[in-house]
Amino acid sequence: MHIENLIKAAIANALSTLFGATFDHESIVIQKTRKEFAGDFTLVVFPYTKMAGTSPEGTAEKIAVELMRSQNIFVGYNVVKGFLNLELNDKIWLDHFINNQQNKSYGLKALDMSRPPILVEYSSPNTNKPLHLGHVRNNLLGYAIANILEANGRKVYKVNIVNDRGIHICKSMLAYQMFGNSETPETAHMKGDHLVGKYYVEFDKQYKKEVAELIEQGASKEEAEKNAPVMLKVQEMLRSWEAGDEAVINLWKTMNDWVYRGFDSTYKTLGVDFDKIYYESDTYLIGKQKVKQGLDQGVFYKKEDQSVWIDLTAEGLDHKVLMRGDGTSLYITQDIGTSIVRHEEYGFDKMIYVVGNEQDYHFKVLFKILEKFGFEWASGLYHCSYGMVELPEGKMKSREGTVVDADDLIDEMINTARQTTEELGKTDDLSDEEKKELFHTIGLGALKYFILKVDPKKKMLFNPAESIDFQGNTGPFIQYTHARIQSILRKAGDFSSEFEVLKFHPKERALLKLIYEFQEAVILAGEQYSPAVIANYVYDLSKEFNQFYHDCPIIKEENQQTKNFRLHLISMVAHIIKTSMQLLGAKVPYKM
Repeated sequence: MHIENLIKAAIANALSTLFGATFDHESIVIQKTRKEFAGDFTLVVFPYTKMAGTSPEGTAEKIAVELMRSQNIFVGYNVVKGFLNLELNDKIWLDHFINNQQNKSYGLKALDMSRPPILVEYSSPNTNKPLHLGHVRNNLLGYAIANILEANGRKVYKVNIVNDRGIHICKSMLAYQMFGNSETPETAHMKGDHLVGKYYVEFDKQYKKEVAELIEQGASKEEAEKNAPVMLKVQEMLRSWEAGDEAVINLWKTMNDWVYRGFDSTYKTLGVDFDKIYYESDTYLIGKQKVKQGLDQGVFYKKEDQSVWIDLTAEGLDHKVLMRGDGTSLYITQDIGTSIVRHEEYGFDKMIYVVGNEQDYHFKVLFKILEKFGFEWASGLYHCSYGMVELPEGKMKSREGTVVDADDLIDEMINTARQTTEELGKTDDLSDEEKKELFHTIGLGALKYFILKVDPKKKMLFNPAESIDFQGNTGPFIQYTHARIQSILRKAGDFSSEFEVLKFHPKERALLKLIYEFQEAVILAGEQYSPAVIANYVYDLSKEFNQFYHDCPIIKEENQQTKNFRLHLISMVAHIIKTSMQLLGAKVPYKM
């Protein structure tokens, strides 16, 4: 970020000359000039009006005149109220470009192993159903956030907690016992996670049927939902599981193994991975022990039904149940245990939970409980809350079988990429193997970019057809821009590293400014845990390149010095596009 430092030093010298005082660089506030005004950087002059003894406009004019007299880094200025807009000498942009054009890690910081690591938790699936569109957003966000934090110099461990036990898991198991007829993924010709998910839906059908029958017999809705036979059976199954019943445990292991194989296949296709996977069945007991310890310490209290609670009303929250009266645990129980185990293993100073916004309250409670236990590291826990994904048809519901399956979605994206690319005639010179790789790259790139370009906090509407468009703010548009640059570079062949530019074309200048802003985008994305910052940056860069390509000849440029410079310029643009998409977990093609 040395250009800002250069500008601040020049301003500090000018202020010192004008007002006879020493000014700390950090106290000088500059920002990028807004697009509607001429200039590159803007100085806020309000802090200096008293010393200048004149209006904000007069103060800005005084400072500008001194800068233009004593410095050679500015070539122009304009004053808008209390803001001084400064235009940099082209040589400043060129020097920055030359200093960084050979730097393949440009914009990315070296890993600082002296600091404690950061943990990023994402995915967190239940073993009663396959991954769906909601999981896709979760996985893509978590994976990209981990990449971006590493690009900011932090050691990151990507972790997953598999919710492999509990009442929901037992619902699939019970339905399989009732209706499964010993079928397997092999005999059913289904992925294991899909097969188990089928029985989760079957349980819900049976439950609704029994509730309706009880209501017809005169029971209230509340009584019917509580006393439906399958609900009583599934509660008994959970108690049997926690008691270690051999038959229940064996069924649980078998069905979970089916699901894990299915998950691994989906993760591989989606292009995400983990450094460590935790299982609720391993960590919930630690959580239960901690809850009992908290009960002894007076942090928690018991109700008459023997359930364990915490009173957080003084913290602006509510009473929260931590353990049921029958001794079985809940999500909060295992989350307590898992966080403790993770800190013991990694000694992290920050832990990012990538979980949907329907769990906002859950994490407020979890973090407060861990604080009450006296864990100093609890202050480093952060819930990266994101909005739900909806379709044009509305919300998804797993138990009703109305979700968009992740595997089906990925296949649809690849097929749509194939159809669109072939219709546009962009595969004529490719082999069958190259076409297959290209369709996968475009389909997954479209999916990832479309989801990640939206601010995580916002709810989003996913439209597969719109995401594949080769025009507009889409992954394929950015991928095609990269491929276009590579095509130009192939046609150019070897070109000289020597060039001299006396005056930039406005579009060259615009690209140089955007190249400079890449570092800022990476830092901001890391601070905000928002891949959308990178996504929207790389779209702006791709769009600016296409305008440059329209206005400025490259291969046909007659001035050899200018041609050399433009080839180096677009090579740097391609490198940043590729790096940006890699941070988002997406690939870019070299031919398209």
